[in-house]
Amino acid sequence: MGPSLANEMMNAIFPAEMSDCTEILALQKLCYRQEAEIYNDFIIPPLTQCLEEMHQEYASGIFLKALHDHTIVGSVRAYSANGTCFIGRLIVHPAFQNRGIGRRLMEAIENRFSSAARYELFTGEKSAKNIHLYQTMGYAIYKSEKLSN
Repeated sequence: MGPSLANEMMNAIFPAEMSDCTEILALQKLCYRQEAEIYNDFIIPPLTQCLEEMHQEYASGIFLKALHDHTIVGSVRAYSANGTCFIGRLIVHPAFQNRGIGRRLMEAIENRFSSAARYELFTGEKSAKNIHLYQTMGYAIYKSEKLSN
């Protein structure tokens, strides 16, 4: 088996199970620490979310996970309402970033909601890496709003 096939197998995308929420939440808190540092705001919702809240979110949408050697190294979630797919919390473990995992998670979640008329997501204006990824995937900034000081 060639290196690219081995890489595909080690970074496979699967639907997440409810039992994965604990591991995804821990990864989320690790990943969003970088965002919190950019904004000097350590009470952003991804850092304060509890497991019960994540379980409620899991019950109303779709969670995907990226695996590497049976460990979750990335995740994304989404739900649909009125023809719009709302994508949230795209995360990739810092040691696995810049390997295409985020892009593959985004493509996979879009495919899960292929009947959506549009896709919407949120990221901070200082999150240059995130904005770059989304723009290379065809997303455009359509609204900017201040959420906190």
